[in-house]
Amino acid sequence: MSPNCILERVATTKSTNDDLLARWRAGELIDPVARIAHEQTSGKGRAGRVWFSRPEDTLCFSLAYPFCKRPNELSGLSLVIGLAVVAGIAGALGISEAELHQQGLRLKWPNDLLLNNAKLGGILIEGGQSNPESATWMVIGLGLNLRHGELIEKSLKDSTSLKVAALDQLMPHQAPIPDNEFIWLKLIESFEKHLIDFERHGFSYFKNSWAQWDAFDGQSVCISGTGKESLAGISVGVDDTGALILKQNDKSIAIHAGDVSLRVQS
Repeated sequence: MSPNCILERVATTKSTNDDLLARWRAGELIDPVARIAHEQTSGKGRAGRVWFSRPEDTLCFSLAYPFCKRPNELSGLSLVIGLAVVAGIAGALGISEAELHQQGLRLKWPNDLLLNNAKLGGILIEGGQSNPESATWMVIGLGLNLRHGELIEKSLKDSTSLKVAALDQLMPHQAPIPDNEFIWLKLIESFEKHLIDFERHGFSYFKNSWAQWDAFDGQSVCISGTGKESLAGISVGVDDTGALILKQNDKSIAIHAGDVSLRVQS
């Protein structure tokens, strides 16, 4: 972990993403800041959705990170963060990435972590560039279910039929997972390593790695939220920018990450 990454711990806040975004807008960010909250009362998902968290059972934090690139040069960032989370989980649990893959850990384009098709975590990235001469600050939020996935799922039943997984399901012989602080620090360490490589090489450097974790490669999927009618086709991976390639009959369509939703076609 780089010595200039500031670590902040708070008992409760509405949203760690909002906390850091407010500082970015006020011009107060200088070094990278990782902010974790024991409890988020208004945690955010993509497209304005609420991220439900249970103190002790979920890990919710954000990292504000500066890039020497323009926002449009950061395509594929959410996919790289997904890979960083996988590596961080492996380091924290002492389980190889190959074993995690064998147990059913996958990445769902563009920003979710799945465990045997149940949601393990979600990524939300916000931010931008205040002027053409300044750094591009991106605030990377992660919500990760650590324990008692069945209780989290039960709490959500009134609002969604979402299947929920938790990190403790990956541990052999029901051994307890490490404490939250240790997992958080391993994730931050992995984030920084991946972000350095991403800024240096772009998403194409990670393309083949991401393909190994692609939850829906080769499956019939439906894309909604593109501002038009839903698009159906076969998911055939991503391109060098991180756009999803949707195959429809004899043509391929590139879907760029935004307020879109991907699901398996029933």
